[in-house]
Amino acid sequence: MLHRFNILLIALLATCVNYSVAAQDWPQFRGPTGQGMSTAKGLPIEWGETKNIAWKAEIPGQGWSSPVLSENKLYLTSAVSSGGPVSLHALCLDAKEGTILWDKEVLRPDPVAVKAMHKKNSPASATPIVTKDKLYVHFGHLGTAALDLSGKILWTQTTLKYSPVHGNGGSPMLLGDQLIFSCDGGAAPFLVALDAATGTVKWKTPRNTPAKRTFSFCTPLVIDVDGVTQVISPGSGFVGGYEPATGHELWRVRYAEGYSVVPRPVFAHGLLFISSGFDSAVLYAIKPEGAKGDATEMNVAWKNRQGAPKTPSMLVVGDELYYVSDEGMATCADARTGETHWTHHFNGGFSSSPIFAEGRIYFQNEGGVGFVVKAEKTFSLLSENDLGERSLASYAATDGALFIRTDKHLCKISGN
Repeated sequence: MLHRFNILLIALLATCVNYSVAAQDWPQFRGPTGQGMSTAKGLPIEWGETKNIAWKAEIPGQGWSSPVLSENKLYLTSAVSSGGPVSLHALCLDAKEGTILWDKEVLRPDPVAVKAMHKKNSPASATPIVTKDKLYVHFGHLGTAALDLSGKILWTQTTLKYSPVHGNGGSPMLLGDQLIFSCDGGAAPFLVALDAATGTVKWKTPRNTPAKRTFSFCTPLVIDVDGVTQVISPGSGFVGGYEPATGHELWRVRYAEGYSVVPRPVFAHGLLFISSGFDSAVLYAIKPEGAKGDATEMNVAWKNRQGAPKTPSMLVVGDELYYVSDEGMATCADARTGETHWTHHFNGGFSSSPIFAEGRIYFQNEGGVGFVVKAEKTFSLLSENDLGERSLASYAATDGALFIRTDKHLCKISGN
């Protein structure tokens, strides 16, 4: 099974990552493939508030963006306020020591624009993207920017206007010279691509959704279908496949009134795995091959309501699909058929997306408790690990360590 997984991971890296990534780096939301897969070795299995904590760095301000990692430097965003207007920052930390190397104010938005915020959200919830020479930070309707790796601002983009509901949650995706993200607000939602070198708009595609609630927070994913690159972007009411150069919608699969869609898509075995979001999530396995126009009737392989996540993204390891509901119901299912192998209820609510490494699945609940299970068709819990601090961010992984953001800190977990 591991040999088959390695072949699949190499294919995903070739398809999904359009910039150089070292094995120990974690350059975007959900890692090198954008799908939660890590090739890191020597990751910790057990930890606690003081156990196997290499360092714990206090992060100024508020934010739920997950950390990204390149060449032993960590990057994340934060919203800082000292009783006055919110200031949006990008930060760089030394991954070995946890020291803050630089802290740069990127944007100072209109305070009125910051106010519409869900209690689980923050003004800095989108995860950055780091390449060999640039850092891209995104704050939804508040703006987007590029910096060099010394913290110098290269450009800012604040002309894209839309009405957020609950603030922003979706992260951007980098494809060639384009930074692509969704702007699914309370009205007139759209998908947009920026020129990664200048921040100017390259294309902007209306969603044209029939959903009554048009707001969603999903991060796009790039896939290869029969040698053709597609951008997959779920929104309210449907998931669409888009032509990267123009933003033209190639196909869509409808899911009725699904809205507030958060989980990033996963692609394996020729199937896309997506969730329809609130109020009652449905997990869809979709065949993008041959999909054209409205593909709802012809291209859905299977679907399942039981335990479908509204917030955490899913994982495919080998032939198995792993996911956890917002209420803590974890599931291992056959990715091709949807047949359930096991379910297990973890304590607490879940927002963080799980990751895979070294034959293990790492889940984390909102209370900061990490659950490590074997990636097998029979449930086996290896450890339960409490950091003692609230966390809605997702893990970053590198050889020998995990990084996790909590309410006030960024932690490096290492050792076994």
